[in-house]
Amino acid sequence: MRILVTGASGMIGSSAADALLARGDDVVGLTRDPEAVRFTNPKVRWHLWDPALERPPAEALEGVDGVLNLLGESIDQRLTNAAKKRIMESRKTATRNLVAAIGAATPRPAVLVSQSAVGYYGDRDDAIVDESAEPGEGFAAEVPIAWEAAARDVEQAGVRLVIVRTAPVLDRRGGLLKRLLLPFKLGLGGPIAGGDQYLPWVHIDDEIGILLWALDNANVTGVVNASAPEQVTNREFSKTLGHVLHRPAVVPVPKLALSAVVGRELAGTIAGGQRVAPRRTTDLGYEFRYPKLELALRAALA
Repeated sequence: MRILVTGASGMIGSSAADALLARGDDVVGLTRDPEAVRFTNPKVRWHLWDPALERPPAEALEGVDGVLNLLGESIDQRLTNAAKKRIMESRKTATRNLVAAIGAATPRPAVLVSQSAVGYYGDRDDAIVDESAEPGEGFAAEVPIAWEAAARDVEQAGVRLVIVRTAPVLDRRGGLLKRLLLPFKLGLGGPIAGGDQYLPWVHIDDEIGILLWALDNANVTGVVNASAPEQVTNREFSKTLGHVLHRPAVVPVPKLALSAVVGRELAGTIAGGQRVAPRRTTDLGYEFRYPKLELALRAALA
């Protein structure tokens, strides 16, 4: 197959591109700077695209069988008004432009797998939420709500749509795990804001596995959660990470101290939690490679 990947130079996107290439697929990537990223993965067919301003070029969609939409600026930053606008536009506007290009393509790709985030559910305390749950409140929920709405327009063109609500991805190269490694290695790790809030997670191999499984299986439609079956609190996550690193994990991080580092709004998002269950993901047949946290952490840090 030929697969178009947005965000193909990012942590998840580059891993997806590598997995597609490894199984013999052709990969088309979209980027603002083709010359800069061509050296990172010369096997990808790179095309120039400014996602906030235009549709992808028509030639990028020629012969494409499916699309992975993994583009979006990180929410892990101080949430100033300017940052919020960039984060939202990098998902909503980019996805609208992508969907418009898919609708205009001849022939059209058969499937769009569009990433979202478990932030959609908002802060739910210890209530278990699956794909049927209503959206939550706050900026971390507003972003995936808008992101998903932009993606849903592709169904009007007769294209199968899968929305993958992704938990924090365990990969030592970036994201949650990279941020935690240094303080934990120094023996300064511990639970955040009391530690009772649930922290959803997924190993990078399962994130990629779910994306490719959604591409390949015509019976997979609608929303699926990319979040491991084992549900743990922030305190349990910290204890397990400390155990894997052979370091203590008892230094608490109060919400006030977190606010001083990352800002009040992002601190509120981090201190909240979602107890996410991948009900439709498993019901539709996906088998997690890393369903347990300790095994996932050991693999991610190997």
